[in-house]
Amino acid sequence: MTAVAAPATAAPTKAATGWLLVTGIVLASLTEALAGTLLSLGRADIIGDTAATPDEFAWLDVGYTAFKFIGFAFAPWLLTRIDPRQLLLIATLVMGAACAWAAATAALDMLIVLRMVQGLAGATLLISGQAILFWNFPAARQPILQAIFAMGSVVAPATAAPLLEGWLIDTHDWTWIFFMVLPLSLGAAGLLILADPTPVRPAPPRRLDWIGLGAFGAAMLCATYVLTQASRWDWFEASRIGWMSAVIAVGLLLLATRQYRAGSEGLLDLSTFKTEDFAFAFFVSFVAGAALFGSGFAIPAFAVSVLGFTPTEAGALLLPSGACFLVTLLFAAYMMQVRGLPPVATVPFGILSIMIAMWMLSGSNGQSGADDMMPAILLRGFGLGFLFLSITLIAFSKLPAASVAFGIGIFNIGRQLGGLMGVATLQTSIDHGIVHNQTVLGAAINAGSPALAERIAATTNLLVSRGIEAGAAAKTATAMVGRAVGGQGAVIAFDTAFNLVALLFVFGAPCIVAFKILLAKTMGKPKSAPAEANS
Repeated sequence: MTAVAAPATAAPTKAATGWLLVTGIVLASLTEALAGTLLSLGRADIIGDTAATPDEFAWLDVGYTAFKFIGFAFAPWLLTRIDPRQLLLIATLVMGAACAWAAATAALDMLIVLRMVQGLAGATLLISGQAILFWNFPAARQPILQAIFAMGSVVAPATAAPLLEGWLIDTHDWTWIFFMVLPLSLGAAGLLILADPTPVRPAPPRRLDWIGLGAFGAAMLCATYVLTQASRWDWFEASRIGWMSAVIAVGLLLLATRQYRAGSEGLLDLSTFKTEDFAFAFFVSFVAGAALFGSGFAIPAFAVSVLGFTPTEAGALLLPSGACFLVTLLFAAYMMQVRGLPPVATVPFGILSIMIAMWMLSGSNGQSGADDMMPAILLRGFGLGFLFLSITLIAFSKLPAASVAFGIGIFNIGRQLGGLMGVATLQTSIDHGIVHNQTVLGAAINAGSPALAERIAATTNLLVSRGIEAGAAAKTATAMVGRAVGGQGAVIAFDTAFNLVALLFVFGAPCIVAFKILLAKTMGKPKSAPAEANS
């Protein structure tokens, strides 16, 4: 009887420690969510405390993002040398320590170095965490597990993190955001220690192409600077953008040469693209990354710069979208795991929802409020929930176990690069659009126009009735009309940006379908075994 009872006790214990592992992975991903989105709302405060110029401040963001790219390429190799759980534990603790140190210093040089460390650690914990989920749990449980992982890696950075950070900045200061990472890091580390050891890593040890990694790192460092800062310098009007673009080309050419010579032992395991589903999902993820990051940039920027929202209010604007994103993720996971819905079936719904949502936002104006924008924002969350879980499962479910970590790294590089390009395109469009629209609108206002004179007179009379001297009231009224013209120019520029995201899918959807058909004809069904581990 004792022999029969033992397995019954062991099974719940194993299940409990399995969920400890999953919870630890999600908490670890939340540390990256907080560290990665800090600069979106804390820019002015950090510049003030560090006495940095805008160009110096830019390296805080460039250093983080560039080393995150490097981490996406470097972490899969680390997983061939280090136990996955130990690597995740180390990366989580490094992230917590780097954030705690960043909160305690205002030295700009040290902050830049710590941001690089945070980017590398963040990429490592994301890659190792998601790889552990694929390696340690059977394919039948992947829909719900990947949905839970997406809560920390995708939903939180896009919704909950900006709200928390906006509140901390409004009520305390930006250093509290870094301080918040430390308890999360320690909590995640504790859960990872309590969880059962992970199985032997499925990828055999391999040599690291240091030259290829250096070439890739140099290219990504320059690409990140160009895509995030070139708009400030009017792109190629500045010489630094030209020579950085040359470094990108040389670095990628050297990497391609190294990859060709090394074959399967190159820095990036390009054999993953031999799996049709991964190649298709990578292409979709690149486009979806541009939509996710681009809309995530444009919506809060519109709320702050045009509607006059505070950082907290701007962060709260996307929170309902995050709730819708979360509900849709779990619903899609249920349909796929319990009802057997193919992941590819939800991709069209996701694309169509995001496209319609951005088209709806393109009708916003200077008098719009949160209630006016909420239907479109909720629809955006609905579409993202359907889209991102589907492409994750499509990408990795048929990869060989030894290639999963490398596939996750390449997949994240594509999504992050697509996001940078999307934000750079929208930022350039908005900057140029504001200047152009203000010029056109200003030229259309004739100094002798009866309508203009009537508007200025009405505003002047209103100010005089409130006790302002007539001469000052006239000057103020003229200035108010000028600000109204500038505000309308900004509204048109942002509406154009929202339309650009919608048009991305209008033109991208046929390309996605054509790419899928092309893959089916040229590659056929992949012969690789599913990346499934025994639970």
